[in-house]
Amino acid sequence: MNLTPKQLRILSLIRDWRVRHGYSPTMQELADEIGVSKVTVFEHVEALIKKGALVREANKARSLSIAPGVSVPDESRPLRIPLVGKIAAGYPIEKVADEEELDLGAVLGPRPGKGSSMFALKVEGESMKDEGILDGDYVLIERSDTAHNGDRVVALLPDGQTTLKTFFKESDHVRLQPANPSFSPIIVRECKIQGIVRGVVRRY
Repeated sequence: MNLTPKQLRILSLIRDWRVRHGYSPTMQELADEIGVSKVTVFEHVEALIKKGALVREANKARSLSIAPGVSVPDESRPLRIPLVGKIAAGYPIEKVADEEELDLGAVLGPRPGKGSSMFALKVEGESMKDEGILDGDYVLIERSDTAHNGDRVVALLPDGQTTLKTFFKESDHVRLQPANPSFSPIIVRECKIQGIVRGVVRRY
């Protein structure tokens, strides 16, 4: 897919915004981030839709999303995946909008691999410690808006906060289960799944 640098930047921004907030940025927010006019952003977005990189729901605000099967380039570079913020493994907290990368090459040493549709979050808190996810760890997250019971997920709660817990869909609610008896489950009517934990990285 032949994309310009500005179009690649827009894809990355939409991906990161959806991870942090659970919805897409507006055209004006994209324009402010990139430092161009709203008209210019609109032209780039329309080109990305035509190229099959973005999809948009008709007559719905903040509905831009990465097309299925499309990876942002920084998700497929060997051993480098975007570090898009922090995630609470304790009491829910508002995620920090960091702009960094987690270099797995530096952490693990050279080895083959790639982060396809992956991003990283730094863990804060001890609520998942019995599953080996500790405060200060990095969790490697595969982008997904769905989960199965028993998946460890990044969940966006109705109040706009995020948390890392094990997902269970029950009769009329969702239970986000910690892995530490000192913490109580989070019970909500619904939540938005941002991704599923695929790995944990720890520095000693």
